[in-house]
Amino acid sequence: MPPLPILYSFRRCPYALRARLALAVSGQVCELREVDLKHKPQALLQASPKGTVPVLVLPGGQVLDQSLDIMLWALRQHDPEGWLAPTHGTLHDMLALIAECDGPFKRALDRCKYPTRYPGVDGEAERARAVAWLRALETRLAASATPTGHLFGQHPALADSAIAPFVRQFSGIDKAWWDAQPWPQLQGWLARWQEGALFAGVMGDKLAAWVEGTEGVQFPCGERAAGAAPARG
Repeated sequence: MPPLPILYSFRRCPYALRARLALAVSGQVCELREVDLKHKPQALLQASPKGTVPVLVLPGGQVLDQSLDIMLWALRQHDPEGWLAPTHGTLHDMLALIAECDGPFKRALDRCKYPTRYPGVDGEAERARAVAWLRALETRLAASATPTGHLFGQHPALADSAIAPFVRQFSGIDKAWWDAQPWPQLQGWLARWQEGALFAGVMGDKLAAWVEGTEGVQFPCGERAAGAAPARG
């Protein structure tokens, strides 16, 4: 068997989560190495000195250490669900919305979720910025052509899985507050994503931290590892 790409990941990290989503849906088999972020393995730091996850090391030695680059690489190998081909808008449009998520929204999210890390920051102002962006997502989903709306048309696409992990993280800051918001489309979109088989498959059970000198675990497994194209939802 030819060598597999090696994926350094951390189960709960939203960046690592979205990379695993794309790898799983593409059927790209990897050796998964779960990282203890407090004790980063030397192999990870040698591959990517910045020491963040995810990092994908390809068999030829190329290193991808940005989650969106990993998603695009995987989907360009195999894209059975058409994540790069939305029914509304273009890949460029999706990348623009993802950039908003990764920039202003993520900045506000971090300051709402970890206020002690940002002394002197106006938490209410940051929440207002996050809420304004989430309301725009609600409007986008409400305009979808399907009852179970997606961000760019009739089926899930790159933007849905690139953005959902961060909306999930925001929703967990104060679940009662989240549930009370007048965002039925956004709340339903997130709930369907979290209840889906793809999310369950990439989260799986908590893994022990990878130990240098040992093999990681195969990811994904089952039908997706064989490259089967799951049904669109």
